Amino acid sequence: MSDGPGAKAPRWRLDFPIRWDEDHYVTRRELAKFLALGSALLAAATGSVALLGDRFRPRGGPAVRIADAAAIAPGGSLLFRYPTDGDPCILLRLADGRLVAYSQVCTHLSCAVVHEPGSTDLFCPCHHGWFGVADGRPLAGPPRRRLPRILLEERRGAIFAVGVEA
Repeated sequence: MSDGPGAKAPRWRLDFPIRWDEDHYVTRRELAKFLALGSALLAAATGSVALLGDRFRPRGGPAVRIADAAAIAPGGSLLFRYPTDGDPCILLRLADGRLVAYSQVCTHLSCAVVHEPGSTDLFCPCHHGWFGVADGRPLAGPPRRRLPRILLEERRGAIFAVGVEA
């Protein structure tokens, strides 16, 4: 089969009529420019979404009643869930009388942190991580990030969770 003037074209050429002489090739330089521009636009879009997402993230949440303030003795703790039923948290009354609350999910591998009555630390039994009760920062073990703090308000003798501070 020849492709001469009087020759019959093969069936595939009839199905795919590409004229190579009219096809526009993309040079390596054009491809490199396209990829560089596309990558720069993607990086800029990702950065702007990250900045705008952090700026417009709601800081507060619904106010949820946890317990009466008198129900927690100094050095004691109480478990609750906030902002949803799938988010375990722990409320602590420090020795000086202050109330603090944190997510009960360890920042290392999501195990539950526990508090022993009278202890000044939160303990993660999975990998022996320790967190300070005053600020939720990691003290020992593999965790590197502090526990998310639950924002609290006291209203007429009751304690309410009102937001999460990551």
